[in-house]
Amino acid sequence: MKRVFSGVKPTGHLTLGNYLGALRQWAEVDQHRADSLFCVVDLHALTVEHDPARVRRLSRQAATLLLAAGLDPQLCTVFVQSHVDEHARLSYLLECVATDGEMRRMIQYKEKSGRERERGGSVRLSLLTYPVLMAADILAYGADEVPVGDDQAQHVELTRDLAVRFNQRYGHTFVVPKATHPAVAARVMNLQEPTSKMGKSDAFGPGIVYLLDEPDVVRKKVMRAVTDSGLEVVYDRGERPGLANLLEILAACTGGEPEALAGAYGSYGALKKDTADAVVEVLRPVQARHRELCADPVHVEAVLRDGAAKARAMARPVVDSAYRAIGLLPPAPEPVADRVLNAVR
Repeated sequence: MKRVFSGVKPTGHLTLGNYLGALRQWAEVDQHRADSLFCVVDLHALTVEHDPARVRRLSRQAATLLLAAGLDPQLCTVFVQSHVDEHARLSYLLECVATDGEMRRMIQYKEKSGRERERGGSVRLSLLTYPVLMAADILAYGADEVPVGDDQAQHVELTRDLAVRFNQRYGHTFVVPKATHPAVAARVMNLQEPTSKMGKSDAFGPGIVYLLDEPDVVRKKVMRAVTDSGLEVVYDRGERPGLANLLEILAACTGGEPEALAGAYGSYGALKKDTADAVVEVLRPVQARHRELCADPVHVEAVLRDGAAKARAMARPVVDSAYRAIGLLPPAPEPVADRVLNAVR
């Protein structure tokens, strides 16, 4: 059976884009067809200035929403990245294989570091190196596939390059993964800036539909979505990005095709109303399940604890093998008396 790994970063509240582009695919398809691991990648949230309490709060919320979206701990492994030490252990080894030039060519590093410098801030070293940590997240589990949006494809390519380079230099250690992309709504755009992705930490709040937005809030945001000049409803991502975004969202929510849906509408208002209603209905069961899980935090904690134990058991042999391959001495075996004492404890 193939192994799949993917994760969400707790840098903001999860959005409709996260759900349509990733979470729903994980729940409806990936956890049934593969040995799947889904992770809250909280270490990645530390690459920029952050409030520790907010990171903890968003990490718990993200984990709860993964379960609310339909991930079943009986079918897949759900855990928090920082609960499994093997991620950090492997990341350093891969830093010893990666190059400075590779890191500085990462598009997201260029964009985020540029914005930070414009604000007069300093750029953390971890922002430069976090693609290597992302590679460690994937390679530690021998993942065959990584479901990602278009904006993360470059990071998966780096992961492939590092895996191949490590294998060539030190002996075959890692599975070389490939990126996979959902066919529809892989990249939901901001309703107010339809040429920009609907991001968790986006500055255009009115253009972001959050998974926990109330129905009235969802409808208001969709009805105020930016459209384009002209009157005819047509699907043209290049020339009519606002309309195309609405049609792609409606298609993802209803199972239709954007081009076919465009022909059914004679006005922007009717399209917006149907899109708003479809989004509300898609989010309704997720929000209901989220409320149930929030009322049972002990269950969520148990899922994350068990998930981390399963993930650790999968990752440790791979990472230990990488340590041996690259030339590090294995630790001395624990004396028998200590092993017995520790077992009693």
